[in-house]
Amino acid sequence: FFFCKQKTAYEIAQRLVGSEMCIRDRVSTQSTWDSQSLWQKKKQKRSRTKKPEKKEDKEEKEEEVKAEKFEYLGPKVKQDELVFGVCHIYATFNNTFIHVTDLSGRETYVRITGGMKVKSDREESSPYAAMQAAVDVAAKLRIVGVNALHMKLKGQGGAGSRTPGPGAQAALRALARNGLKIGRIEDVTPIPTDSTRMKGGRRGRRLQALTNIVILTQHLSLIHI
Repeated sequence: FFFCKQKTAYEIAQRLVGSEMCIRDRVSTQSTWDSQSLWQKKKQKRSRTKKPEKKEDKEEKEEEVKAEKFEYLGPKVKQDELVFGVCHIYATFNNTFIHVTDLSGRETYVRITGGMKVKSDREESSPYAAMQAAVDVAAKLRIVGVNALHMKLKGQGGAGSRTPGPGAQAALRALARNGLKIGRIEDVTPIPTDSTRMKGGRRGRRLQALTNIVILTQHLSLIHI
């Protein structure tokens, strides 16, 4: 300790301890760094050794995921077996209602209207709105397990129009195109045995076109005479 002659023993000891601590810290940091680098090297080796997945395996996994996502709530039946429901289509000139129930009519599977598919009021009864509603109905019925339908078409009836609206035929065709089997088709429009007085007055419904035709025929008959 020739270079520490003028310093006290306490200062020399403090300097030695400090130097030892520095060395210890360096060793610990170096060891942790070495362990991290080794772990990274092992990870790289593992990633290199992994075999690339085949296309067939990937497709199988994707199919399994899709099968898990698809929820099936219907009964367990054979592949070719038909599970029937009853589709009540109420088509007026204002809207089209598609209401699917079980055979008893007590339980509702799905109910969608044309007005739920379009924004403007005048398009609620259109064939396009009825088709869109039918597509949604078919998708819901697939989940429930219904693959065949008996159709019941209904117009306004009573004192109103007895013919179903423009959405009835479009809805029926759309359901058939979306993979649903169609059973019997029935018209259940309520026709009264006797009803309230129909509109049109005592002289009946008068059309301008008919009056024009009558006037023309009269003129022609006069010319021939």
